[in-house]
Amino acid sequence: MTYVDLPDLSQHRLPFYLAMEEFVARELDEDDCLFLWQVEPTVIFGRNQLIESEVNLDYCREHGIQTYRRKSGGGCVYADMGNVMFSYVTKDENVCLTFNRYVNLLVLLLFRMGIEAKATGRNDVLIDGRKVSGNAFYHIPGKSIVHGTMLYDTQMEHMVGSITPSDTKLVSKGVKSVRQHIALLKDHTSMTIGEFMAFARRTLCDRSICLTPKQVERISEMEQEYLTDAFIYGRNPRYTIVSRKRIEGVGELEVRLEVKNGIIKGADIMGDFFLVGDIERTILQPLRGCPLEREALQSALPDDMGDIILHLRKDHLIDLILNN
Repeated sequence: MTYVDLPDLSQHRLPFYLAMEEFVARELDEDDCLFLWQVEPTVIFGRNQLIESEVNLDYCREHGIQTYRRKSGGGCVYADMGNVMFSYVTKDENVCLTFNRYVNLLVLLLFRMGIEAKATGRNDVLIDGRKVSGNAFYHIPGKSIVHGTMLYDTQMEHMVGSITPSDTKLVSKGVKSVRQHIALLKDHTSMTIGEFMAFARRTLCDRSICLTPKQVERISEMEQEYLTDAFIYGRNPRYTIVSRKRIEGVGELEVRLEVKNGIIKGADIMGDFFLVGDIERTILQPLRGCPLEREALQSALPDDMGDIILHLRKDHLIDLILNN
């Protein structure tokens, strides 16, 4: 695997590294690439999430925590300099196989540190039953991009407060609760965070390339998309019906419909699920103009729903739309 270096040690905002992933995927002809990075306190929310529903914006403003959207699915993540962020880019277009390979690489990495870990759920790596890494993915034509966290150490109060209510008592209880479910790598190794990053690079990569200043300029240009209000805050369509449900193995789904005279005029699907296909073309467009009836929905929607939203079944979505 090829490690991708920057030409200097400058610290960047999180969107720069998301743009760097895209640059590597779109403009470098490499089979498998990896790079590690860190950011100042930041909340990153998923492609299909509503920021006002998932992020405690008042808490973030009060504590100087930045907020950005990413292009992958999944839920909110808090990151700071106590976390190590992994970015993996590969030519393999099979997102599910790529994702499994990447998560297993993390398990192998920890095993070589003498730490017993296992992959579980949709996207997590656990140590002693507690989460040490959460990950997400998306793909562009010809490439898959996987990225995630490795919790070495972190400010637990910020992790809880930036995503949950900021009432002091709730945060205090939340920290204790979250800490019971979170593993910190520092508790399982004598390595410093810098030593861990160096070990991960040596273990997973056998060669490296260094980007040029001109390529860094191109990444900075690509970063601008991630900094626009339109991308960060997303769309806020009108809706008359909202149905929300957590589906095992899929995640949280919220269907928002604008319905007039029994006909769906507008549709959107939000949540922390993982997209593996074109939701706009295959699900949202067919819903617009469709009668709000089970038979019509059965005809309008594709059968292989799991090819669009990971592990989702057609009857799951129809039941949610009809609020059954």
